[in-house]
Amino acid sequence: MSKSNKEVPKLKLNQGWNYAPAPESASHVKLKDKYDLFIGGQFVKPTSGKYFDTINPANEEKIAKVAEANTADVDKAVKAARTAYDKVWKKMPPKERGKYIYRIARLIQERAREFAVIESMDGGKPIKEARDVDVPLVANHFFYYAGWADKLQYAFPNRIPQPLGVAGQIIPWNFPLLMAAWKIAPALACGNTVVLKPAETTPLTALKLAELIQESGLPEGVVNIITGFGETGAAIVNHPGIDKIAFTGSTDVGKIIQKAVAGTNKKVTLELGGKAANIIFDDAPIDQAVEGIINGIYFNQGHVCCAGSRLFVQESVYEEVIQKLKDRIETLIVGDPMDKNTDIGAINSRQQLDNINKYLKIGADEGAEMYQSSCNLPGKGFFCKPTIFTNVAQSSRIAQEEIFGPVLTVQTFRTDDEVIEKANNTPFGLSAGVWTDKGSKIFNLTTKMRAGVVWANTYNKFDPTAPFGGYKESGFGREGGLHGLSAYLKV
Repeated sequence: MSKSNKEVPKLKLNQGWNYAPAPESASHVKLKDKYDLFIGGQFVKPTSGKYFDTINPANEEKIAKVAEANTADVDKAVKAARTAYDKVWKKMPPKERGKYIYRIARLIQERAREFAVIESMDGGKPIKEARDVDVPLVANHFFYYAGWADKLQYAFPNRIPQPLGVAGQIIPWNFPLLMAAWKIAPALACGNTVVLKPAETTPLTALKLAELIQESGLPEGVVNIITGFGETGAAIVNHPGIDKIAFTGSTDVGKIIQKAVAGTNKKVTLELGGKAANIIFDDAPIDQAVEGIINGIYFNQGHVCCAGSRLFVQESVYEEVIQKLKDRIETLIVGDPMDKNTDIGAINSRQQLDNINKYLKIGADEGAEMYQSSCNLPGKGFFCKPTIFTNVAQSSRIAQEEIFGPVLTVQTFRTDDEVIEKANNTPFGLSAGVWTDKGSKIFNLTTKMRAGVVWANTYNKFDPTAPFGGYKESGFGREGGLHGLSAYLKV
């Protein structure tokens, strides 16, 4: 080795590189100061005249005022959807319905950049996630279900599939536009009409979608989008004119909905909470697995119900995995979601940040060892450092309850049977991940784990052709793929 090579110092992971800001421009985004309800193809004022503010969680500034729908507004939306269903949408040839859905998909593609920026501003997620994951998946879901609209008889051979009628759909704040696409696209493809309520903290992309739906020429009343709080969602669930409820959100609210529709003829799908196990065996590609863990919990701020928030590491590689995880989270950039360098954006609301901080205290009080990145948080906005808890007991609340934040709990295991038992020992069953070099081990775990989706040597991979849903307190029914059609049909 030459003398000059010997003198070259080794670069350290935690050297603290500073990147120049690379903010995404919002100059092309057109947002109104005030948004009304989208009912019957038109934006109409709320009956009560009440509006609420939607806040940018990264700087705590108001973005716009949004209408608050009451029971009377919900009734108007349901009646508009029923009229459109009876007079237009149900009677329309399936091929023609598919053309409208396809047109919506193309318009989303054309305005992808605007939707990504609004999603980042209103929800706090990094612009690169909204740009590269959310919006492309939204368009793909509309494209996929547009293709099914005139092929339902092939999806359900020897049966006569019929639409249900009016679908009431309630979506959460973590993937506002994607959850809307998951629900609206299959409902329309099956011939149903829709009343959709986005979360009160992230209504803007749904309202921009309403503008796009107007532009698409979709018949009036086929899709209605109303905004409000829990009372608005309850009014949708309890309305006698609703034939189907599709809800994505917390398990507690899901249980309330299940009780509310008991004894009615309403069809229901619930996609609820999760506490996913991510399992690393000693024969796994460790660097790839560590990156998968980071992707599964930190890049989305832990704001996905399928986040891999419980990590199980085989004892022989535990020290190596933990050190690499600690090194990796030191490189994560926490900050302005609109900056293209940012890995972890803002927590969606102060309420959610308070809940995460509550669990951080619980974890410490329970005796777990907490490690957090040494990064500096912005002085304004709702932010949380990426966190790792080690020395976690199976019975610990942080290992059993959904935190919905960038918080990872780590436990060890020795055998396959032990980790299967530990992974299944939770009220939830939405998703899981397995990291190993052996296909037989993957198949063994996938047949024994009670999780709706199990990823192998990857994590958080979604496709419109693949069904998604859970077991136990993670809900029932499936969205996406062929399975997502049956939820909106009488067969």
